[in-house]
Amino acid sequence: MEEILNTTPSNFIFDAVDNDLSDGVYKKVQTRFPPEPNGYLHIGHAKAICIDFGTAEKYGGTCNLRLDDTNPTKEDVEYVDAIKEDIEWLGFKWDNVFYASDYFDYIYECALKLIDLGLAYVDELSADEIREYRGTLTEAGKESPYRNRPVAETRDLFRRMTEGEFENGSLVLRAKIDMASPNMNMRDPVIYRVMKAHHHRTGDKWCVYPMYDFAHPLSDAREGVTHSLCSLEFENHRPLYNWFLEVLNIPTPPRQIEFARMNLNYTLTSKRKCLKLVTDKLVSGWDDPRMATLCGMRRRGYPAEAIRAFVDKIGVSKANSVIDYALLESCVRDYLNEHADRAMAVLRPLKVVIDNYPEDKVEYIEVDINPNKPELGKKKVAFTREVYIEQDDFMLNPVGKYFRLCPEKEVRLKGAYYVKYASHEADENGNITVVHCTYDPESFGGETPDGRKVKGTLHWVSAKHAVPATIRLYDRLFNVSNPSDEEGVSSFADNLNPESLATLTGCMLEADLQNAKPLQRFQFMRQGYFCIDKDSTPDNIIINRTVALKDSFKAR
Repeated sequence: MEEILNTTPSNFIFDAVDNDLSDGVYKKVQTRFPPEPNGYLHIGHAKAICIDFGTAEKYGGTCNLRLDDTNPTKEDVEYVDAIKEDIEWLGFKWDNVFYASDYFDYIYECALKLIDLGLAYVDELSADEIREYRGTLTEAGKESPYRNRPVAETRDLFRRMTEGEFENGSLVLRAKIDMASPNMNMRDPVIYRVMKAHHHRTGDKWCVYPMYDFAHPLSDAREGVTHSLCSLEFENHRPLYNWFLEVLNIPTPPRQIEFARMNLNYTLTSKRKCLKLVTDKLVSGWDDPRMATLCGMRRRGYPAEAIRAFVDKIGVSKANSVIDYALLESCVRDYLNEHADRAMAVLRPLKVVIDNYPEDKVEYIEVDINPNKPELGKKKVAFTREVYIEQDDFMLNPVGKYFRLCPEKEVRLKGAYYVKYASHEADENGNITVVHCTYDPESFGGETPDGRKVKGTLHWVSAKHAVPATIRLYDRLFNVSNPSDEEGVSSFADNLNPESLATLTGCMLEADLQNAKPLQRFQFMRQGYFCIDKDSTPDNIIINRTVALKDSFKAR
């Protein structure tokens, strides 16, 4: 894996870390990547992963993977395994794997300490009442009638909550801060709720679970995190993050630093909305190659190196912005142009018979495996009397500036000979099924005794050696820049791009591709970049188009 982030120029996160180290605030750097295991990672997570792991890497520090498993009703081991696979695929390795549940006992003790300090109380208001009492951005909130209950009473109620005496939603534990704070997050936030749910790691030990805003700073502190890097939506939560650490007298508290999240047009990254795409069968699953999930991009053939280069290119900022999907595709093309092996594949085959070529003759033509990597050498491709070309590479009545095969023009078959039209066969509907040509035996490799040149060069596959395949042509899943519900669209289906998937059967490949491995990538000459699907077998080859040679997407 190529190192990309080590050469990243300084940014405001690195500047802050530099200052902390030079001022002696911290002796080393420790970060963490803290996803909730309730779904699959997407392209937005790639930015956070690169920043979290890349910052630790830059300073020779530690980065842990910490699964935020504080909501057992939405979490699953399946997601934990998928998260680990995606991080490793991107080229990073965590120093340790931790879970928020590792700290449940500690977090609970911190809640008891807040109660004893008179800074937490058990509230019996309903969720709707708590919301109403909280006030608005322009009006202060009202104190709960239970806010000043005695410490001993709160302690007893919290113990009974923990022992399972109360039903879900009946009681909560709230921090006592400031109901008139201009920051809504500081208006006595809920820090524990009753939730009688089986946890995938702690089983049925707990009937109460901490809220994210309470568990997160305490998990960071317990773990020894120095710099808690998170996306910009947590900026308004930072005063609360710091408040917990201060009132609980946490030594050498971590520092939260926020960065702008990645907003990529023509995609959805909301887990809730992505789940709807899956459950409504608008896509084939979380790893559908049209999804913005990392597993979907991997299946489509996006290289991890290209995604890291993309993250590096957009940089780290404090200002939210929308990134053009074309920039991601450009990074994918740049990497694959350099690294993908070349091959010939005919997606919509038309048979060409070279009438004056010997029927039983087979020539093996040497072509570069990758012209950008001469050290890989060449491979041999069979050439015979009958070959397949693309249907749109022949036109009986050509339009202007048509330089491919037609009655008036001679063309070159890539690496082989010049051929010219002789006749054709058609079915009862007039569709051309076979084109007959003649070839110039002295034009091998594009050189002729008379020095003539042709403008058209076509790729081809020997009919005798061709391997059939199914090829899926993928494009963007949505045909509007912002497909989310905020546009007022009634359903996801209204925003779906009807041309996001075209499945072609009967495609013909050069023989070597029968032995290609799942997820192996190629540049198909004149076609684009393609990847062998994970479900492909030698007897049933399935190939996904990663990206076209150039951007041809048209918005609605």
